[in-house]
Amino acid sequence: MVTRVFGELCKAEGGAVTVKQVTTDKGETLSKPVCEANGAEPVKLQRSEFVGPQVGRELAEDGAKALVFVIVGIMLYLAFRFEWKFSVAAIVANLHDVVIILGFFAFFQWEFSLTVLAAVLAVLGYSVNESVVIFDRIREAFRRFRKMNTHEVIDHAITSTMSRTIITHGCTQMMVLSMLIFGGPTLHYFAVALTIGILFGIYSSVFVAAAIAMWLGVKREDLVKAGGKEIDPNDPNAGAVV
Repeated sequence: MVTRVFGELCKAEGGAVTVKQVTTDKGETLSKPVCEANGAEPVKLQRSEFVGPQVGRELAEDGAKALVFVIVGIMLYLAFRFEWKFSVAAIVANLHDVVIILGFFAFFQWEFSLTVLAAVLAVLGYSVNESVVIFDRIREAFRRFRKMNTHEVIDHAITSTMSRTIITHGCTQMMVLSMLIFGGPTLHYFAVALTIGILFGIYSSVFVAAAIAMWLGVKREDLVKAGGKEIDPNDPNAGAVV
């Protein structure tokens, strides 16, 4: 490729490419293409560099390790704070967002770099925050509304956090869109990945995480200890504070 480009440039200057033996400063003898045109050298090949597949392989390996560490950390945190069913539900919902982002980049053949990987990990943290808020409200509803079944409790938790979800994601999306429009080429794909992740994270935390938790059979006994203190439904300080 380097030879073809150099040859076209030399041809455009009215010269022809010849190969000459040159000696480097280290005493090495190398074959170097030279452009000659009527005894002059209008175009010079200073150097050529090649980036092999090692860089791409390291990016894939390091990205996979970072993703695994984040997933394990999130699962341990949710299992410790809530219950393992919520942990599995949140990870499936978050990986759903990651797959959507990677699918967009693969389909449109966009460049995947370290900045995009940072955006993917940021989306994981952002999405799990929304899942934690909903799970916290589910636990609160299980304690406060004893007569509600699981379906009603989850529906109440999603409904009560809907306005917060819209406001939070809307404000964040405006900031990311401004970064996408005015951030320049350096932040372009970073902002694209965040935009996609936040858009799909809105419904994944609401319709995917909670639905999977219900499908796994989460129930009141998983979150409320037997003989625990009753929470007064009229107490404004009862339950989670978000």
